[in-house]
Amino acid sequence: MADEKKQVEQITSMSEDFAQWYTDIVSKAELMDYSSVKGCMIIKPAGYAIWELIQKQLDAMFKETGVENVYMPMFIPESLLEKEKDHVEGFAPEVAWVTYGGLEPLEERLCVRPTSETLFCDFYKNIIQSYRDLPKVYNQWCSVVRWEKTTRPFLRSREFLWQEGHTAHATAEEAQERTEQMLNLYADFCEQVLAIPVVRGRKTDKEKFAGAEATYTIEALMHDGKALQSGTSHNFGDGFAKAFGIQYTDKENKLQYVHQTSWGMTTRLIGAIIMVHGDDSGLKLPPRVAPVQAVIVPIMQNKEGVLEKAAELKDRLVKAGIRVKVDDTDKRPGFKFSEQEMRGFPVRIECGPKDIEAGTCVVVRRDTHEKLTVAIDAIETEIPRILDDIQKNMLETARAHRDSHTYDATEYGEFCETINNKPGFVRAMWCGDRACEDKIKEDTGATSRCMPFAQEKLSDKCICCGKPAKALVYWGRAY
Repeated sequence: MADEKKQVEQITSMSEDFAQWYTDIVSKAELMDYSSVKGCMIIKPAGYAIWELIQKQLDAMFKETGVENVYMPMFIPESLLEKEKDHVEGFAPEVAWVTYGGLEPLEERLCVRPTSETLFCDFYKNIIQSYRDLPKVYNQWCSVVRWEKTTRPFLRSREFLWQEGHTAHATAEEAQERTEQMLNLYADFCEQVLAIPVVRGRKTDKEKFAGAEATYTIEALMHDGKALQSGTSHNFGDGFAKAFGIQYTDKENKLQYVHQTSWGMTTRLIGAIIMVHGDDSGLKLPPRVAPVQAVIVPIMQNKEGVLEKAAELKDRLVKAGIRVKVDDTDKRPGFKFSEQEMRGFPVRIECGPKDIEAGTCVVVRRDTHEKLTVAIDAIETEIPRILDDIQKNMLETARAHRDSHTYDATEYGEFCETINNKPGFVRAMWCGDRACEDKIKEDTGATSRCMPFAQEKLSDKCICCGKPAKALVYWGRAY
């Protein structure tokens, strides 16, 4: 019992200090470690296994829509980066530069990619000549470098893992269709796989991607009431194509510029999983992205037949498609239970001499802590059913939290008071003027998260200036 209590006390309560709680989780659950390179993190096996499952399932969804994977260089010549003015200005403060090759200074500086639009554009201008070459629907899985001043594990680091899709299309309509298709794919992935509900919408011009015609986003709400941009999809129009000379001959033998899109998700999704689902006992993983979905704990494992039964249960569950492990270490059961809760395993299966004699085992759910007695003979059907129920319950719980922390405001005083005293999303009308966006941020620290696709009319007036409103906006403080 003392060991179990000590294990739990290692995690700061989220109500006491949410930032420290988060840091404790990523450390104690052994998701990452700090690197000797300031601002960069080491993703440990437990954290990387989550990323592998994200990558595997997301990549499969991409390929169902016709996406092909490629790989681009990590270095970008300065002259190439500067071809699109808005793009280079947007990334200039975050760029890391290579100025030496070995002992010799380079004739031209090389940027360590913060993103790969310019590389894809340079590639596309060489391989696209005719309408028959379109569309190009490419994606790459890689790391990027952005020289962030303030870093936090998974949420913001100087090097992070992601995927970046870059497509080229014959028409503006096709590009817009792909832009929205990928955003909806991201939203479905977050809700169906990560059990994270999101708001889908368009970014304001102030918040859009540098060089984009329009940026679309999915916004998730963390347990502390802050928003997290969890995936973006950008319509570039033909701006990059004109800057890089990406043209094709159409069916009438006329030269046209292509229309492009870009879209991406990153390892910050692991941070989202922690902050949406975790509790004071530790990490809580949705079954579909949990590297270990069920852990078997042999009780009184020194007794004859206990370890053999645990191994048998593991083999049967593996054949049923469950990711499972047996904790046969010599730690005390209470410590094992506490450690497994901290690591977020969705299901714990306890099996001892009395259970074996009764032909049952005890199954404990991580999401509700509910204890269930399950017949050993039914283990292959019951565990998958329980995991499915956990997945659904975690999404419903997260959605209920988001909805209960989403507020409407029609007066500016009410808006500011809500932002300051009720962490969460605040929905309010906006005139479309950037000056109002800037004032809201200055007064409250909140930014526009998105203009949701599902528009409503809360009032006729802008929440800030009182002029005629143009759009409903989700506002909030964000990571």
